Amino acid sequence: MKIKSFLAKPFANYIYKGIRKGMGTALADQDAILRSLVKTGKNTLFGKASGLNQVYDYEGFKQAVPVRDYEQFKPWIEQIKEGKHNVLWKGQPIYFAKTSGTTSGTKYIPITRDSISNHINTARNALLCYMAETGNSAFASGKMIFLSGSPELERVGGIPTGRLSGIVNHHVPKYLRSNQLPGFETNCIEDWETKLSKIVDETIRQDMTLISGIPPWMQMYFDELIRRSGKKVGDLFPRFSVMVQGGVNFEPYKAKLFESIGRKVDTIELFPASEGFFAFQDSQNTEGLLLNTNSGIFFEFVPAGEIFNENPTRLSLREVKPGENYALIINSNAGLWGYNIGDTVKFVSLDPYRLVVTGRTKHFISAFGEHVIGEEVERSMQEVAETLGVRITEFTVAPFVSSDEGKSYHEWLVEFEELPADLSLFAAQLDQALRNRNVYYDDLISGSILSPLKLTPVSKNGFIDYMKSIGKLGGQNKVPRLSNDRKIADGLSPWLIKPVTA
Repeated sequence: MKIKSFLAKPFANYIYKGIRKGMGTALADQDAILRSLVKTGKNTLFGKASGLNQVYDYEGFKQAVPVRDYEQFKPWIEQIKEGKHNVLWKGQPIYFAKTSGTTSGTKYIPITRDSISNHINTARNALLCYMAETGNSAFASGKMIFLSGSPELERVGGIPTGRLSGIVNHHVPKYLRSNQLPGFETNCIEDWETKLSKIVDETIRQDMTLISGIPPWMQMYFDELIRRSGKKVGDLFPRFSVMVQGGVNFEPYKAKLFESIGRKVDTIELFPASEGFFAFQDSQNTEGLLLNTNSGIFFEFVPAGEIFNENPTRLSLREVKPGENYALIINSNAGLWGYNIGDTVKFVSLDPYRLVVTGRTKHFISAFGEHVIGEEVERSMQEVAETLGVRITEFTVAPFVSSDEGKSYHEWLVEFEELPADLSLFAAQLDQALRNRNVYYDDLISGSILSPLKLTPVSKNGFIDYMKSIGKLGGQNKVPRLSNDRKIADGLSPWLIKPVTA
């Protein structure tokens, strides 16, 4: 056993023991974090404007700090960019994480000296929990790849600024640097296809043991490895044993990724964002991701159907119920207050607090009052694809609002690995699967308000070509599963094949 693998085991057991202990103190930890946030925040410009010095409990906090999205938060960010100190948190951020917003353009999310450990340590803890539970530490002595954004940083208002994955790259511990691939120069390449080619150049003959990234971009990496070598990824890398993924629901990509590998490997799911690292898979044997309850973030939960209300119901962790769909709201030592991150979650366990990510608050279809969400379309697609033995590469769903006598419908734009023998059967079963999950959609179909869905196949690599055409190929970018408009559907028009109605 190599030295890194040997030394990792006792450290993994130590961290794992602390995380297990923290499962029992989650509510107390959350209470302590809220008190600590208010104590520091009351001396900031935001805190003074919000009256945080008059906040003594959670009820008072909700009165002082409304729920905000980035657009409503932006004036405070602009003050930081102008060089002001003590705006949202003490001093100034040490970084801005730059991310693309659907309505706000480029977003600049502060990362402070106090919050950076949340991003770094949580990813580490996920790997250490895996080591402690499974006993597999051998991967620590091999080569690891993290498919990420460029580590090159610019300065905005004097503050180093870049993609979160690029920022985190600067904080990889020295003892792992020799294991990390690709090299710095390759990681700095902006064009994804050029970068991917160089990544394959650097890794195809290495002893890869861990591969990490967003599933669709890992699949592109696997496809190129197979094309170049003629081998399955698991044969090319005999010691490859751990795949780390996050950013999108893993299930629609799982079958194809494992087929590309050619054998079983363990997977670890993460729930990171520019705004914070919220949860991670702590066990191979249980459903859901463990909420990060003691890492500088105080969590709130709004029933998903109320998130766009003027005064939505806000719940602390002690008030949540399993099986309910909530919009996730955070307050953090990065200086984010009542911040709606745009993700929806559902608890699968309250002891400990484990959840699954169900979608995005802005990614839904309710053009006709049905409010179909991401979890419903993904589970419907997974069910039908598995039943009929069909492999899906990528898909998205959009409404079609008829302007003439024909009925409106949902259009599913789907890239298949191979077209099903009977597309009409696939479409019909997909429509029924969604009707079974969403009573409002079922009512609209049975009441003849909507026509059954229309399935439109997308040509091979159509989604990749579409993402390339809008400048969002690779990195942390992903295709939304749902849209309440036709922007993505219309953008895909050059790559569409003749549609089929359910």
